This record gives sequence, structure tokens and C-alpha cells, in this order.
Amino acid sequence: MKPTQKLHGLGQSLWLDNITRDLLNSGTLRRYRDELSVTGLTSNPTIFDHAIKNSTDYDEAIRQKLDAGKSGEELFFELALEDLTQAADLFRPIYDSSSGVDGWVSLEVSPLLAHNTETTLSEAKDLHARADRPNLFIKIPGTKEGLPAIEEAIFAGVPVNVTLLFSPVQYVAAAEAYLKGIERRIAAGLSPQIGSVASVFISRWDGAVMGKVPETLNDKLGIAIGKSIYKTYRDLLDSPRWQRAFNSGARPQRLLFASTGTKDPKASDVLYIKELAAGLTINTMPEKTLKAFAEHGEVDQALPLDGGDSATVIAQFAALGFEVESLAATLQSDGAASFVASWNELMTVIESKSAALQAAG
Repeated sequence: MKPTQKLHGLGQSLWLDNITRDLLNSGTLRRYRDELSVTGLTSNPTIFDHAIKNSTDYDEAIRQKLDAGKSGEELFFELALEDLTQAADLFRPIYDSSSGVDGWVSLEVSPLLAHNTETTLSEAKDLHARADRPNLFIKIPGTKEGLPAIEEAIFAGVPVNVTLLFSPVQYVAAAEAYLKGIERRIAAGLSPQIGSVASVFISRWDGAVMGKVPETLNDKLGIAIGKSIYKTYRDLLDSPRWQRAFNSGARPQRLLFASTGTKDPKASDVLYIKELAAGLTINTMPEKTLKAFAEHGEVDQALPLDGGDSATVIAQFAALGFEVESLAATLQSDGAASFVASWNELMTVIESKSAALQAAG
């Protein structure tokens, strides 16, 4: 049995953190689904930037959209929706067989809206309606301004992947926004079965402290944060408030571990996959990490429900001056800025590709 199958058997969903037209058209994504237990995928502006910039796979579609008078952001979302609806259809049998628990794909609203509640909500509703797929999440950042949009989107029946979460406090705020939306649906007599995941970024923690701590603490903080949030997640699901929602037909907002590709060349290339194995969660991983884990990964044991040694490890970093919530706020702000930079680069790529294709006739 492949390591990916063992991980899936543990109760953790394996999603691919990538999408390209070639992955779809070549049958590679289908093979990952059938042979490596991949049951969904996530996307972001950086992924689409690389996919469009580094290939000619989108050129013909861009030509057609230019001929139809499309450009810029409008043109991009049409390309993205084409890819993601095709991927959603590929994973639809999993979505159906799991009664909507698994088999999802994700599309992000414009990162330029990270601090604009009203426009974020409007775009989330519009993109979900245009996709017309029940297993497509709209990604909304868990920023201060994003949280009200998350609640309203859930109340409106739009499935949400809450992104850019880094700490237990940020995770709880995202979970609260989701649950408020669900509770409002229950009170209004609407179905509470609206899907959502909360995406916690892992490797960026270790990148933030690399070179600033003793070598013995390298690559330790991200895992400790993941364990700590997992404890918080399971405690929330066991709380009376969440149990009341479940009793009314709601389902858990699943915890998703994101940014799980190893950045430290001295560390194992499957570090975060092995250490964050846990039931009722998702790990969305880069293609390189997925293939590495399928080849030589190991599944030893699931994360402890009590967070294991996470409090001890976090205390070691605190003693060195790294306060978790303060650093989490910086990481979230930097992450939002990074996505904006990628979005701007993506728009530049779309513009330059469009100009080159028009010049070529």
C-alpha cells in the first residue's frame, strides 16, 4: 500500500496545491486521483501566474477571450473558472460518494480585496454562481475585514475556504465566522450543510524564524503551531455550541494544513506531511511533495488530540522573544501582501501575453 493510501486511510484528505491546464489535459490529475489518493485541490494567484507564464497551454483560450472583448481580471477569471470547473467535475464522484465532505477545489477572490468586506462578499457570490459547481470553494482570507464576508457568504450558501490563517486565535476567529453563518441559516430554516475549510499555513512559521534560533529549533515551530491548532480544532468540535449545530444537520468546518512543502534544504522533503497526519483534516501539498511522499513517505501515528508537545515547543520560542500572536499578525499581513504581489504579476503576465498574441495576429 502506498504511503498516500495509508495517510488517506488514517482519515486525512490529500489535496494537490496546484492546477495547470496541462495537469488536466494530460490526464495527470486523474492519475493522481486514482493512484495517489488525491481527493481535491487548491489554487492561488501564484499558481496561476506560473501556469500561464511558463507555458503556451492558455494561449488559444486567451486569443478567444480577446476576440470576445475580454481583458485583464475578467479574462483571468474566465481562464481560472474553465480549469477549476473541469477539476471540480473530475473530483465530483468523490464529492458525491462522501456526501459533500471531500472532492473539493478552490478559487480565490482577488487578493486586492483582502481588506474590503463588501466587495469580497460580492465577488465570492459572483464567482460561485458562475462556476455552478457544488464542490467549488471560494477562498476568502481570514483577515479582520474578511471575517464578516465569510459569515455572510456562508449564510448566503457559498462554500468558503478560509485562507491565510496562522495561529490558534486566527483559526478560532475563522471558525466563529463560519459557525455564525451556519447558526443564522438554522434560525432561518435553511439547510446548514454548507461546506467550509479553515486553511492554516505551516512552513511560513519556520521560514520566519530560520537563522534567528538555535539549530535544534529549526523546523520545529510550524509543526508545534499545527499541533496546537489541531487541539483547538478538536476542542471546538466537542463543544456544546458546535454539537448543537451538528444536531441540526451542520457539518464540521474541516481543518486544512497548507504551505506544507519543506523550505529548508536540510530537512526532510516530507517533514510536514509525516508530522501533521491527522483524521478529519486535509493536507494540501505541492506536486513535488505529493510525489516525494508517495515514493518514500511514512505514516507512523496520528496527531495527539491534546496537542502533544506543542505548548512546550512554543514556550521555547517565546523564551527567545517570539510571541505567537504577534508573529501571526505579521505573517498574515505579509501573506496578504505576497498574494497581492503575485496577483499584480499575474495581471502583468495576462497583459503581456495578450499584447503578444494580438501582435502575432
